[in-house]
Amino acid sequence: MIENLVAFSIASFLLALSPGPDNIYVLAQSLANGSKSGLATSAGLVSGVLVHTTLLALGISAIIATSPALFYGIKIAGATYLLYLAYVVYNSDASISLHTKAPKRSLLSLFKQGFVMNLINPKVLVFFLGFFPGFLWDNKQQTIFQFYVLGVVFMVVAFITFASISLLAGSVSNYLSKHKKTGLVLKWMQVVVFIGIAVFILIP
Repeated sequence: MIENLVAFSIASFLLALSPGPDNIYVLAQSLANGSKSGLATSAGLVSGVLVHTTLLALGISAIIATSPALFYGIKIAGATYLLYLAYVVYNSDASISLHTKAPKRSLLSLFKQGFVMNLINPKVLVFFLGFFPGFLWDNKQQTIFQFYVLGVVFMVVAFITFASISLLAGSVSNYLSKHKKTGLVLKWMQVVVFIGIAVFILIP
């Protein structure tokens, strides 16, 4: 159990740190309107994870209970999807753009916007479908509880990462502007993480 949670936490941190629409938006909000705006956005984004975790826990747990073979098929499909994401990242532009529009909003509206952004993104649920099952430590009992534990760990790790980006927005922005190769390093880190998770999922 501990080994799975440690591996899951590390993978979650690297994924949250990798440049994507969520952390770039948090950074942009923080630069434009201050750290509190970034923190409110971060809280909204990670709160949406609860909904995706619930859908995943109830659906996949039912499949595990009825057909272990089908569950393994889902793991294979998930690993394949992660490899596809690695390929997409490999072919993507390594540059990091901070020119995201960040209009002034109240903290509550930023929280709501972050929550909705996460909730209506079907790619999040698809990604969780490929990511979470491989880190279950016992496929035969209390799978719903295990999914929620993973969901909470992901939320905590993601929020700490996003909050750090928000609080250090100025320094992060200056560093990215001075070190143009940072995007390339993060790009390859993301490729390695996706491939590593895919391999981990397929290991019995």
